Amino acid sequence: MSPKKKTKKITKKKQDRFAGDNDLEAKYRRSVLDVAILQDHIAVQCESVRTVQSDRIDLRRRVRDMEQKLQHERQDHRDVNSNISRQYKTMQTELTDKTKRLEKEVSQLNEELALCQEELRKEKGEREKMEQEKDATIAELQRKLDNMETDYEKILHDTLDSLTSQLSVARQRWEDTSTTFHQNSQGLLSEFGLNALDI
Repeated sequence: MSPKKKTKKITKKKQDRFAGDNDLEAKYRRSVLDVAILQDHIAVQCESVRTVQSDRIDLRRRVRDMEQKLQHERQDHRDVNSNISRQYKTMQTELTDKTKRLEKEVSQLNEELALCQEELRKEKGEREKMEQEKDATIAELQRKLDNMETDYEKILHDTLDSLTSQLSVARQRWEDTSTTFHQNSQGLLSEFGLNALDI
């Protein structure tokens, strides 16, 4: 009779131990799932950072292209000014040669010259306005780029801080669980008359 009772008692202890193992295994699975979720979250954040960096490179390229375009337009403006100045000097030379014979034509040419100068003045004003607008656009794009960099750096730091705190909490839970499991194991071993250090 007494051996039967002992067998039932051992079976019940084994079942309790298996239930404890199942709980530990469930906790382990939950922890693995938490880690996988955090890794997915980090992957999403990293992808966001890569997208921002790509956008930043694209914006810098666009700014560089606009600067090159502005440089070309300035060169064209200088060429136009140089060409008009050259034409004007040629015209003055020709007018000097023809002054005595062509006084009426000189008057006409002076009127045309005044019109050219007015057009040149308008063109200069339009060019300056375009340059100011382009400079304002470039400054706005640079400001937006700087704001985006600051925002995404803040997001990245916040995410890393959150991840660190979550990992710290998970580590503390694992340490608590392992300590409890270790104490339970030692208790079971001591019930069987075994010393954990001997094993």
